Amino acid sequence: MWPTLWFLSFSNIIIQGLTILAPIDSPNTDGIDPDSYSQTRIEDCYIVSTLIFTQYLHSYSKTNSRNSGWDKYGIKVGIPTEHLVFRRLTCISPDSATIALGSEMSGGIRDVRAEDITAIDTQSSVRIKTAVGRGAYVEDIYVRRITLKSMKYVFWMTGSYGSHPDPGFDPKALPLVTEKPKKLQWNCTDVQGITGNVTPKACDLLPEKQEVVGCAFPDDRLAIEDVNYNMMLH
Repeated sequence: MWPTLWFLSFSNIIIQGLTILAPIDSPNTDGIDPDSYSQTRIEDCYIVSTLIFTQYLHSYSKTNSRNSGWDKYGIKVGIPTEHLVFRRLTCISPDSATIALGSEMSGGIRDVRAEDITAIDTQSSVRIKTAVGRGAYVEDIYVRRITLKSMKYVFWMTGSYGSHPDPGFDPKALPLVTEKPKKLQWNCTDVQGITGNVTPKACDLLPEKQEVVGCAFPDDRLAIEDVNYNMMLH
């Protein structure tokens, strides 16, 4: 299925106040797909679909093929998705994620900021997907103040998503998710924060809440955050 809104290689975009509804059992129904975007603000939306509001932060090349961001094609063009703000969203996605990064991310994904989001009956709040052959990177992803109701995974990451547009991908094109991978990089490493009433007990890097702890969310503002949205009536 195609996404409800799909945009390719734009910048300085505001998407606000949308309600997008789809049957929850419809396959792969995306809410909004910003591809190779820069300086984009998506806010105050209510979306119900199988891939509920999956910010499929792809990085496609400028061709007519929707799959051109995969593997060597996206690497060749190298247009990243970067500087995105998602806030005040309500999402329902029983079989997928509120925000999905990838898996077509061969131009790179960086500086994504999500806050004040409610996810209801959703499999994952944030999902990062990539694979051998993709290359590029996923870095500087910030999330805060998310309310999760009936979740299976809070953060879900995979490096073997496995789909390719053709068999000619480079097996040496390994995506970079963390700059300094450690032995247990797919377990509880390179994370910080606190937990409360979590069963079974979280790892030592995510201790039980004892007092208010600051979040390493960026203090600076993206340029798109200071753009005013004006509605013209005719």
